[in-house]
Amino acid sequence: MKSTTRSRRRTGWMAAGGAVALVLLATTGAHAEGRGDVRVVSAVVNGGANVTVGTAKKVTFPIAITVKDNSGVKGLTYVSTFNRSNLYGFFDWTGTTCRKKSSTTSVCTATMTVDPAWIPDSDDIDSNKVAGLWTVNATVKANDGDYRIADSIAQYKVKRASRLTTDAAPEPVAKGAKLTITGKLSRANWETLKYQGFAGQVVKLQYRKAGAAHYSTVKTVTTSSSGQLSTKMTVTAAGSWRWYFPGTTTTARIVSAGDAVALK
Repeated sequence: MKSTTRSRRRTGWMAAGGAVALVLLATTGAHAEGRGDVRVVSAVVNGGANVTVGTAKKVTFPIAITVKDNSGVKGLTYVSTFNRSNLYGFFDWTGTTCRKKSSTTSVCTATMTVDPAWIPDSDDIDSNKVAGLWTVNATVKANDGDYRIADSIAQYKVKRASRLTTDAAPEPVAKGAKLTITGKLSRANWETLKYQGFAGQVVKLQYRKAGAAHYSTVKTVTTSSSGQLSTKMTVTAAGSWRWYFPGTTTTARIVSAGDAVALK
């Protein structure tokens, strides 16, 4: 059983009812209840980008909610966000600003925040299972007292941060000789607040010839049980080598720094 040092966020969120965030219009079937004609027109999470969380740095992002009512918009009275499948989450609603677009419409932006140190005590499951597709609920209010409790107004992805290293040896290397390129792919573990090797992932080895503008993929390699990468390439010219991981539904994409190798 996990510690209950921090209060459970999931209870309050249940009671209230990033690739690229999806915008859901209120007319697309999202559940809503309330009084009067106030409506959530649309919602955009983090400017349309995924939200990536690591092990130490506090993460803050906006949820911009467009609200409409014939009397004008008073604001947001509640905002929550959580994993769409298991209903767990760990972001706190830490503030709101509203910008009036017209006499009937305003864009109210909720600020959501998490300190990774909160995460292990934010649920009673493996916190890493909370990564993936998330949803947003909000309660909005109009100047005339109308209100609306709207569920699933937007969907987006919350991903575990990743790290990727590259090392090419020997340096310098003779033309026609074999170069060994190694590296390691790891990702944030929200239970231990450390990075751990990410096994069984296909990672692309990329090469850029000295003086060229862009990298090109030359090989794909699968990570070992500890996230390690290793392969050999025949060197034909000086250039830089790097690894590229495209990411998954739960883990962020990442490109390692390039390692430049000169010829003897």
